[in-house]
Amino acid sequence: MAQRASRAPDSDLGTSLWRSDIQPTLALGLPLAGAQLAQMAINTTDVLMIGRLGAEELAASVLAFNFYMLLWFFGMGVLQAVIPLAARARGQRRPRDLRRAVRMGFWVSVLFCFPVWVVLFFTESILLLLGQEPKLAELAGLYMRLLQWTMLPALLIMAIRGFLTVMERTQVVLWATIGGAIVNALLDYVLIFGDFGFPRLELVGAGIASVFSATVTFLFLLAYTLWHPKLRRYNILGRIWRSDWPVFFQIMRLGTPIGLTIIAEGSLFTASAIMIGWLGTLPLAGHGIALQIASITFMVPVGLSVAAMTRVSLAAGRGDHVGIGRAGWTSLTVTMIFMGCFAILFWVFPETLVGFYLDLSDPEAEQVMSYGVSFLLVAAIFQLADGGQIIGINNLRGLGDTTIPLFYALFGYWVVGISLSLGLGFVAGWGGVGVWCGLAAGLASVALLANWRFAKREKLGLVTT
Repeated sequence: MAQRASRAPDSDLGTSLWRSDIQPTLALGLPLAGAQLAQMAINTTDVLMIGRLGAEELAASVLAFNFYMLLWFFGMGVLQAVIPLAARARGQRRPRDLRRAVRMGFWVSVLFCFPVWVVLFFTESILLLLGQEPKLAELAGLYMRLLQWTMLPALLIMAIRGFLTVMERTQVVLWATIGGAIVNALLDYVLIFGDFGFPRLELVGAGIASVFSATVTFLFLLAYTLWHPKLRRYNILGRIWRSDWPVFFQIMRLGTPIGLTIIAEGSLFTASAIMIGWLGTLPLAGHGIALQIASITFMVPVGLSVAAMTRVSLAAGRGDHVGIGRAGWTSLTVTMIFMGCFAILFWVFPETLVGFYLDLSDPEAEQVMSYGVSFLLVAAIFQLADGGQIIGINNLRGLGDTTIPLFYALFGYWVVGISLSLGLGFVAGWGGVGVWCGLAAGLASVALLANWRFAKREKLGLVTT
C-alpha cells in the first residue's frame, strides 16, 4: 500500500508533464515538420519534371530557383517575427495586438515584394554578370518571369501560417501544403509537357504551376481562417488598408536579424558545396546525397523549433517564467531524442540510405557510395548539433531576442564552421570528412551559445517581470 501510494505522485507528475509540455510541443511541431516535408516535395517535383526537358532546362531552373530562394529565405525570416509578437499578445489576452501583428505581416509581405520583383526581373542580366552561359541565363530569366510572382502568395502564406501556429491550428497548415504539392505536381505535368490538350509550355509551364499552387494554398488557409468560428472573431483582415507603422517596424526590427541568420546558415552550406567541389565531382555527388538525407530529417527540428518559439512567447506573454523554461527545455529534449534516433539510423544503415539515390549499376556508383557513407557517419553527430542550434535560437526568438543570436550564428557558421572546414579538410588533409566535421563544429558552437543564453535569460534581462 505504501509503495503504491508513493508511486502515484510520480505517475501523476509524468502525466502532467506529458499533457502540459511534451504533447502540445508535438501537436504544434510535427504538423509543421510535415508541412516542411511537403514543401520539399514541391521542389523535388519541379526538379524531376523539368529534368525530363533536358540538362540545359534543368540547369537554368536550378540557377533561377536558387536565386529566388535566397530572397525568399530572407523574407520568410522577417515574417517569422509575426509569431513571437502574436503569441505574446495572445498570452497577454490582447486580441487587438495579435490582429495588428498579423495585419502588418501582410503589409511586410506586399511591400517586400516590390523591390524583390524588380531585382528578379533582371535575373538574366545578373546571371550574365556572374559569368553564366548566355543560353542558361536566357532560360533562367524566362523561367523567373513567371516564378517571381510566386513570391507574394508564398510570403502571405508565411504570415497567415504564423497566425495559425499561434492559434495552435498547425494541422490545417500541413493539409494545405500537401494540397498545394498535389496541385503543383498535376499542373507541372500538364503544362510542362502539354498533356491532356494543354499547350506544351516547358519552363513557362513550371512557373505558372508554382504561382497557381502557392496562390491556391494561401487562399485555402485564408478561407479556413475566415470560416473557423474561433479564428474569424480575430478579424485578421479588419481594416487591412490601415497602416500601423510601430508594429510594422517592430516586425522589421525583430525579423531582419532572423532573415540574415537564415541566409548566413544557408551560405555556410553553399560554401561547403564549393569546398567539396574542389575535391572533385564524385565527392560532390556524395556530399549532395548526404546533405539531402540530412535535410529531410532536419525538417523535424524545424517544426519543433517553431513550436518552441510559439510556446515560449505564449508563456512570456502570460508572465509565466517557469513556463518559459519548461517550454524551451522540453522542445530541446524532444528534438534531441528525435535527432538521436536519426543519428542511430545514419550509423546503422548508411549504405542503404545512400543507395536510394544511386544507380548501383553505374561504374562510379561505388565511389560515390563510399563518399556518401563517410559523410553520413559524420552527419549523425551533425544532426544533434543542428537540432540543438535551431531550438536554442528559436527559444531566444520567442523572447524577442534576435540580434545577439545573429552574431552567434555569424561566429559559429563562418568563423568556426568555415575555418575548421578549411583547416580539417585541406590543411589536415581529411578531405570531405574534414569539411563535414567543420560544419558540425560550427553548428555545435551556435547550439552551445544559444542554449547558454537561454539558460541565463533572467540574469541577462531577456525576461521581463
